[in-house]
Amino acid sequence: MSQTIKLATLGGGCFWCVEAVYLMIEGIENVVSGYSGGQIKNPSYKEICTGRTGHAEVVQLEYDSTKITFEEILEIFWSCHNPTTLNRQGNDIGTQYRSVIYYHNDEQKEIADKSIVETAPTIWDDPIVTELSPIEVFYPAEEYHQDYYRLNPQNGYCSVVVGPKVAKIRKKYAHRLKEVNS
Repeated sequence: MSQTIKLATLGGGCFWCVEAVYLMIEGIENVVSGYSGGQIKNPSYKEICTGRTGHAEVVQLEYDSTKITFEEILEIFWSCHNPTTLNRQGNDIGTQYRSVIYYHNDEQKEIADKSIVETAPTIWDDPIVTELSPIEVFYPAEEYHQDYYRLNPQNGYCSVVVGPKVAKIRKKYAHRLKEVNS
């Protein structure tokens, strides 16, 4: 990885939603849906869905720090999910859907701490319950979870839940969207 390409690992409920949002943001070079924060190695989707493994559904971003900052990534994060509901995003309930920032270094921890206190409350009125923890291990999710929204736009969950979140971010962050080649 080059000096300008950095990693960020975030959980904001269902990883299909968070992945779909960040895939369209300029400066995000790669997005991988996966699992982090649990007690077993190489968990499967079926295992983490029980809520008993301790893992959260997360996305790991590779971003170009010359095009987007970690602060900007977190601002989008606060806008694309509800960080005020403990272990829940809409109808998705369980610890696997918790709001979490897994920091990769002390600088990210400091930025995230500040963002939780200063940025998130400008978007949300209720107290922020987002977990802030050091990244230990990231496990990529099964291949069928990768780029899920783009590949399955007619899926009911994608139509009802993911689509509106993507539309909201497209509107709010139109200035941050990748250029689409015709």
